[in-house]
Amino acid sequence: MNEATYKSNRPFAVVTGASSGIGYELARQFAEHGYDLLITSQHEHIADAERALGEFDVIVESLQADLAISEGIEKLYSRIQQDGRPVAAIAINAGVGVSGDFTRDTALEDELNLIRLNVIAPVHLAKMVIRDMVRQGSGKVLFTSSIAGTMPAPFLAVYGASKAFLTSFAQAIRNELKDSGVTVTVLMPGATETEFFHRAGMEDTKLGASDKKDDPADVAKDGFEALMDGKDHVVAGSFTNKIQAAAGHLLPDPVMAGMHRKQSEPGTAEE
Repeated sequence: MNEATYKSNRPFAVVTGASSGIGYELARQFAEHGYDLLITSQHEHIADAERALGEFDVIVESLQADLAISEGIEKLYSRIQQDGRPVAAIAINAGVGVSGDFTRDTALEDELNLIRLNVIAPVHLAKMVIRDMVRQGSGKVLFTSSIAGTMPAPFLAVYGASKAFLTSFAQAIRNELKDSGVTVTVLMPGATETEFFHRAGMEDTKLGASDKKDDPADVAKDGFEALMDGKDHVVAGSFTNKIQAAAGHLLPDPVMAGMHRKQSEPGTAEE
């Protein structure tokens, strides 16, 4: 634990997947609202994010760790314990997408890595951090899911399923924690202008090529405000996202799968 961290009386927050995109903007929200931060990502750019957040009058520390492996989770949790401060809030945001035809185009190892990062890592990290929050009688937890989790997602089959799991998991433990002083909130963005589409190989899809994606700063603001208000979830970004999320709960799965396919099938970028 460094001396500056020890002497700080500001609340302490942790953000995963914070090197860019929604995660970075969530970190900015916490910093703007007076939280000291521990930010993490598997990418070396996490150090750049730490420097950029230096404009705020808070302590920001970064950790490069691969949360898709258990050693990365343990490394992060050890760092949290090392700082010796109660975690007031954690944004479990790190995630990845894999795009393409499940039987022909995608690699099994890529999809297993997705499951490790999008599903196993949030469960592993939440298990440890939320137990500490319950012992201290307070805390706020934000899980970044997606409106893709409300519907079958052709050509993003494993990704969509991982987000459906995450939403269900978060809402279940929120109910379990209702008398603990700990709240759980699910952030559900739609298409957002981040590196996600490039990393998932989606440039040749209508969704990936769209110029109508949401601003990650707006999405993060929606998520932060919902977290602070203790809401169960927020569909962030445009009004279209809210319509799509509602449709995902109301329309039959085959209908929603067909609608999603028109946006995510490779080769649809020019249609």
